[in-house]
Amino acid sequence: MAAIFPAWIMIAAFLLEAALVMCGFPSTLQLERRIPLASHELELSQLRERDRLRHGRLLQSSSGGVVDFPVLGTYDPFLVGLYYTKIQLGSPPREFYVQIDTGSDVLWIGCNSCNGCPQTSGLKIELNLFDPGSSSTASPVPCSDPRCRADLQSSDSGCSSQTNQCSYSFQYGDGSGTSGYYVADLLHFNSILEGSMTNNSTAPIMFGCSVLETGDLTKSDRAVDGIFGFGQQSLSVISQLSSQGITPRVFSHCLKGNNGGGGVLVFGEIVEPTIIYTPLVPSQPHYNLDLRSISVGGQVLSIKPSVFSTSSSQGTIIDSGTTLAYLAEEAYDAFMNAITNTVSQTVRPVLSKGNQCYLITSSVNDIFPQVSLNFAGGASLILNLQDYLVQQNSIVSQSFGHAYID
Repeated sequence: MAAIFPAWIMIAAFLLEAALVMCGFPSTLQLERRIPLASHELELSQLRERDRLRHGRLLQSSSGGVVDFPVLGTYDPFLVGLYYTKIQLGSPPREFYVQIDTGSDVLWIGCNSCNGCPQTSGLKIELNLFDPGSSSTASPVPCSDPRCRADLQSSDSGCSSQTNQCSYSFQYGDGSGTSGYYVADLLHFNSILEGSMTNNSTAPIMFGCSVLETGDLTKSDRAVDGIFGFGQQSLSVISQLSSQGITPRVFSHCLKGNNGGGGVLVFGEIVEPTIIYTPLVPSQPHYNLDLRSISVGGQVLSIKPSVFSTSSSQGTIIDSGTTLAYLAEEAYDAFMNAITNTVSQTVRPVLSKGNQCYLITSSVNDIFPQVSLNFAGGASLILNLQDYLVQQNSIVSQSFGHAYID
């Protein structure tokens, strides 16, 4: 179970058109995997609260072909607000929709005996429950299985002496959770080897069979069949396939920020000559990056390097389940001051519900500066005004918040 991180920065694309008033919203950060309802009446504080609760669900805890998965969903929390994919499990194969989550490790699916699993979804997708008894290749994972014994080192797993089944129980920071037992069965996928597509490929994997869901996981407005964890631990599907020599232990994930949504998700590396890479910080439970500085209008902000340093209690992580971007308080204050100083000659700063906003009378395109998040290795994430301004009816707010412990 992940703690609340006082100075972690969550990088997430959040694109909305700029309009009449522009705001920034400082606040405390609480963490969960909750997706906002499809309503333009949501307040910015609600969006931030959804992310705060969602973050509480961050579980702490070779050569081959490339496996390709479809990517569905969009960045817009007023439309979908999450990215998910479709997988096939069992014999005969059945389809399941699962949220793509780089903040956890385990793939789990709601099972036929599940208490609390949603029956319908506001995403207009058909939900399915996995039935081990209906798959000729499914089998419960016994306590003696080496994978179970390895996972028992985590407090999230256990072993039932009565059933001899390897079990799990994930409790999240928002009070919701899921519990069940592990199943071994076939994952069906399309693989690309030496440029050609191969259909009907399969591999045995171990995944969670959820029999109980609580809290917001029971709600149907943005329900999917389960969670597809892409973490670094041995039970993640990417680690399991890599150990079998099916795929490299690397995945490539690109989220489209336009209204069409979608993107790319493959097990394997996408080679693109124009990409500038930044290394992951080693020996971290999450995907940490080395953020070095923030620039506004080409000028590097005066922020102490220690604000961005990585330790057990702070750092910069990439999380595919977060809507907004979050800055440590010192970085947030410097960022807001720089934006305000840049635009104060042409717009009127105002406060709206405690948020720093900007009243404008002309187009925003030539007023607000370009922002750059600068990482180790020379990689920079360029943010135009549509990337850090959020409109709420007549209010447009900056999609950054600052994070600290109450």
